[in-house]
Parts: sequence; structure tokens; C-alpha cells
Amino acid sequence: MIKLPVNIHTEYIKQKRLKLYYPVIYGLSNKEAERKINYEIRSAVQQLLMTQGFYENPLTEITGHFELKTNEKGVLSLTIINYAYSGGAHGLTLMKGLTFNIMTGKKYSLSELFLDNSDYVKVLSTMVSTQIKERGILLLNPSFKSISPEQDFYIADKALVLFYQLYELTAYAFGFPYFPISVYDVEKLVDPQSPLGKMLS
Repeated sequence: MIKLPVNIHTEYIKQKRLKLYYPVIYGLSNKEAERKINYEIRSAVQQLLMTQGFYENPLTEITGHFELKTNEKGVLSLTIINYAYSGGAHGLTLMKGLTFNIMTGKKYSLSELFLDNSDYVKVLSTMVSTQIKERGILLLNPSFKSISPEQDFYIADKALVLFYQLYELTAYAFGFPYFPISVYDVEKLVDPQSPLGKMLS
């Protein structure tokens, strides 16, 4: 099994109204996995551009970059971050988390990190609710009920980090709400073959 970090090259796109940095994976022995990962990254970048109205609104200007969160143990986890401005007091930033098995190229959703029939939504929701109270996070909706079964996330070291988009949970001024959860706190629920399971080894 590949344990070493994968090679990453940064591509830079600069054109009218668009300045964009995004990662390109190279050097994997499994070229099909490499192709899948790069396709998913480009697709995520394009989806953010469409969501932010880049192609529809000629006034929209976008700058984008990425942040590498995990690159070890056969796991690649990163975030794609785009800031769009089309006038007004301030623009809006969107963030997309992507987590891959570099051996297969598979992209994982949150539910795929956990064992079948595990009550991961309830457990994670309780942990997020506790953090909201302990950290004094002011919510737009006073009563937090539950995370989404496919909540945005990334993996960083030994933690699963759940996050919300701007305005989704709190006011704009608070930025992106992040909720780190130690992998050891959910160990019994984690699929050992998933990227999160690899962090336990």
C-alpha cells in the first residue's frame, strides 16, 4: 500500500474575471485512480464556478485556491475555496471538501466513512451541538437539530472536520463554522477501510 504523500502540482488559471489555483495529482502507479481524482477536482472547481454565477453574471469576479489537509496513509483530503464578488458590501466564499483513496481514486462522502447501520448522524450531531454550546457559537436558527447525512467535511491528521458554508449556520462575520472531531471519539463507528479508518492505523 502506498504510504508516501502523493505528488501535487499547482495549476494556475488567469483570465478575465478569474484567478484560480487548483491541484493536479501526478505520479500515481494507478493511472486510472490518478485520472479519477483529477477529474473530481476539476469537476468541483467547475461546480463552484457555476454555483457562484461566474458564467451567468458578467460582473462576477472569482479568485480561488485550495488547502491540503491530509496527504498520507493512502489518503488525500483537501478543500477547494472560491471567493466571488459581483458588487455590494462584500463577496461570498464557498468551500468544497474532497477526500480520496489514492489507491482506487474513489471520492468519499461522509456516510461512506462509517459502518453500515451505524448511527453516525446522531452521534456526530450530538458532538456538534456540544461544541456549539461550549464555544458559544451564535446561530441564525437558535435550535440546532442535526447535521446533514452528507455534511461537508475534510480529514486533517487524526480528526474529522465537519464544516458549514457561510450563512448556513451562523452570521457572515463568524466565517466558516468548523467542528473538529477526534477519530478516536468515533472509532467504533468508523469503517476501518475508509479514509477515516486509515487515520486510526
